[in-house]
Amino acid sequence: VVSLTGMREHPSLLNYCLSLLLQIRSVQILPVDYEIEYICRGNRVIVGPKVRKCLPNGTWTDMTQHSRCLWTSLENGRVMAKPPGPPVEGTVLHYSCNAGFILEGRNISHCTKLGKWDAPKPTCLCECLNHNKKLYIGALFPMSGGWPGGQACMPSAQMALDLVNNRSDILPDYELELIHYDSMCDPGEATKLLYDLLYTEPIKIVLMPGCSGVSTLVAEAARMWNLIVLSYGSSSPALSNRQRFPTFFRTHPSATLHNPTRVQLFQKWKWTRIATIQQTTEVFTSTLDDLEQRVKEAGIEISVRQSFLTDPAVAVKNLKRQDARIIVGLFYETEARKFCNDLVFKEKLYGKKYVWFLIGWYADNWFKIKDPAINCTVENMTEAVEGHVTTEIVMLNPETVRGVSNMTSQEFLAALMSRLGGKNPEETGGFQEAPLAYDAVWALALALNKTVAPLKAKGRRLEDFNYNNHDITSEIYRALNTSSFEGVSGQVVFDAQGSRMAMTLIEQLQGAGPPADRTVVIEEYRFLSQKLFASVSVFAGLGILLGIVCLTFNIYNGNVRYIQNSQPYLNNMTAVGCMMALAAVFPLGIDGHHVHRSQFPVVCQFRLWLLGLGFSLAYGSMFTKIWWVHTLFTKKDEKKEKKKQHLEPWKLYATVGVLLAIDFLSLMIWQIVDPLHITVEKFTKEAPKEDLDVLIQPLLEHCNSEKMNTWLGVVYGYKGLLLLLGIFLAYETKSVSTEKINDHRAVGMAIYNVAVLCLITAPVTMILSSQQDASFGFASLAIVFSVYITLVVLFVPKMRRLITRGEWQSEQQDTLKTGSSTNNNDEEKSRQLERENRELQKIIQEKEERVSALRNQLAERQALRNRRRPSTGQNQNHNAPPPSSQPDPKSLLLPPGYPNPTTDNHSLPPSFSNSSNLYPADSKMSRNHCHNSQIPLLYK
Repeated sequence: VVSLTGMREHPSLLNYCLSLLLQIRSVQILPVDYEIEYICRGNRVIVGPKVRKCLPNGTWTDMTQHSRCLWTSLENGRVMAKPPGPPVEGTVLHYSCNAGFILEGRNISHCTKLGKWDAPKPTCLCECLNHNKKLYIGALFPMSGGWPGGQACMPSAQMALDLVNNRSDILPDYELELIHYDSMCDPGEATKLLYDLLYTEPIKIVLMPGCSGVSTLVAEAARMWNLIVLSYGSSSPALSNRQRFPTFFRTHPSATLHNPTRVQLFQKWKWTRIATIQQTTEVFTSTLDDLEQRVKEAGIEISVRQSFLTDPAVAVKNLKRQDARIIVGLFYETEARKFCNDLVFKEKLYGKKYVWFLIGWYADNWFKIKDPAINCTVENMTEAVEGHVTTEIVMLNPETVRGVSNMTSQEFLAALMSRLGGKNPEETGGFQEAPLAYDAVWALALALNKTVAPLKAKGRRLEDFNYNNHDITSEIYRALNTSSFEGVSGQVVFDAQGSRMAMTLIEQLQGAGPPADRTVVIEEYRFLSQKLFASVSVFAGLGILLGIVCLTFNIYNGNVRYIQNSQPYLNNMTAVGCMMALAAVFPLGIDGHHVHRSQFPVVCQFRLWLLGLGFSLAYGSMFTKIWWVHTLFTKKDEKKEKKKQHLEPWKLYATVGVLLAIDFLSLMIWQIVDPLHITVEKFTKEAPKEDLDVLIQPLLEHCNSEKMNTWLGVVYGYKGLLLLLGIFLAYETKSVSTEKINDHRAVGMAIYNVAVLCLITAPVTMILSSQQDASFGFASLAIVFSVYITLVVLFVPKMRRLITRGEWQSEQQDTLKTGSSTNNNDEEKSRQLERENRELQKIIQEKEERVSALRNQLAERQALRNRRRPSTGQNQNHNAPPPSSQPDPKSLLLPPGYPNPTTDNHSLPPSFSNSSNLYPADSKMSRNHCHNSQIPLLYK
């Protein structure tokens, strides 16, 4: 039962035992006559058969012969074996001393299966040498294990006992004696040792455990034997529970004493986020629960909480993944050394970016102790723990005062070093806690001394104590609870829970200053390159000046016929729109570098309105020209031909007004329904160029709205269709010539350039929106180039024509100059005459065919009249024309391309001035309708 109790505390040990059982069971499959041979290690000898053989019944030979222990005698005493006979495995020896002698040590010993006694041989001391009655203290010192504090605490306690026993004013009739065992800081091992302490003589008046896990086990069981428990090295907060541990005291304060100090440090260094990692034992779990409650009240977040049993590798990896910087570590010293493998070689969770809060009761140079279980060198360990902070109680009085033991703290250290025999204190476990063990013995001695008088008044003595005597225990409890004295560790006072009240000591191995509790992220806004902004602004400013020059030129020469024929008011709108588009370049380049964030939405609105209205004016006026040229001058219908001489200006202005109204209305709805506001785009964090514990968070400001994509889709879709339609109309009207809009070819060329640049710029700027310099440069240069091309194509040819030809006169002056109108419109009139000549040739051809048909009819009628005349009536035909004057059918035909002549005086005229008067209704031809001088004009 005792063994299983220890195994429950250590699952790894239980698993090992189970594996051994499985191995024993596997022996059953060995063949018959299989032999095993026993070999001893070191200087041990074999007691019993050396070779055993497997029998057919599944057993081994000589199983009845047990391992034997060597017989042990006792000087000045007696030894009794149970069962009688040679000592073998299971034999129990009982020791007793002769009269006049006192037994020192355990009075019982067991023979183990290894052939050894489980307790050292006791001794019998002569009672005549010491007349004082002995009071026994049962102590468990961890000489090894997770915290080997017994290495320094046991010599310190023994030194205190020697001083107490030599004092005549403290327990003059008694002598305190220490019976101690090595608990290995293991509750399982401590369970077995506690059993030996309680069930072997002599009776112990007080128990003194060390580790928190061992103290928890001892303190919980001690109440059943009415024993006071006084610990020198237990810090578990769970031990402060008086209901569970009613007789427990400790000179080592609770580990929760450090939590208020830790919280104060967090607040001082402005840390709001910490991480924790703990070993899964009760002392650390309860400490961390208390810390979690305190930091929560202080507004500090525990972002990561990791735990481990024996291997911290996975827990450390999780800390690294969660960006833990301020880490509170709660684990024993041996586990702390294991962190080097993960901190140094794997996760790099150390350095000036990190702060580890460790327990202060480790040995001073615990990280320099060589451990074969780890791969780290001393240099690696030193590097890994650099900068760590420890919080621990003040275990050594910093003042030079003499306490109850008449010894200063420095004299105590000198005496302790002498007892350690020259051992390095930095490598001796429990060296820091040694003053606590020293003062624990003094606290116990003073309490026992205080109980002598009250017990004597009741007719009791300390030596009458037994495990069933509650009265003596109560007196000792009362005396300890009211203890107050100056010890080498400082003032020793116990609170209501039996815990020592003390000050906290804060230490740091090294370190330059408090690091951040996480990776400090510095927000850094990306702003437009000022050189790029200045360069584009210069081009935009020059473009605005060019627009002003073009607008002034167009207004000043508005009365010139050539300018009038180009629809100058539409060109003025184009110039104004171009200047508005160029003005939009300036708000496009304004960002948080120039204005405050609160003013940025106003800049966004300026961008939108200037670009939208500028595009509508500039492109809309050009689109209007092309639209009406295509509408009026590319139709072949005669009705359309009649209308092309009547282009009313108000229709042009109305078209521009419609386009402008659509844009104005859409922008107004956008601004009211879903106004633009500032949004911030976050990019991937970047490491700074300097070696700093920060990350740069790049940010970029954008003009945005809730449904930005929807609005952009509507605007881009509408204007994109308008651009494509403009390209189509410009292509359709490239060969049209008209005097009413004489610059439509230049307008078409401008539309080509503007449309191509806009259709390319819109998607590219959306793709490059996260790159402020590229996006601004591409968009602004597209605007500048579009405007420059438009102004140069529309206005420079007009300036050049008026300058080179001197055509600066007004329309009235132009009528006074002969031929000036003809010179201005030679080309247009020439084309018009050619078209009219082709139409007249077609009409003449049709009329000539009609004339030929009529001549044939006339010849047939004349021949019919001649047949009806009598052949003898010569006198009746004296008015008839002679035969020679009768029309010849061949003479009625006209030569190709020219009027046919006749042989008589009734021949047709060669040309006609009016097609409606060519032939009268009676089919008779007049000889003098046209003048011969008109023939060249018709066939020019």
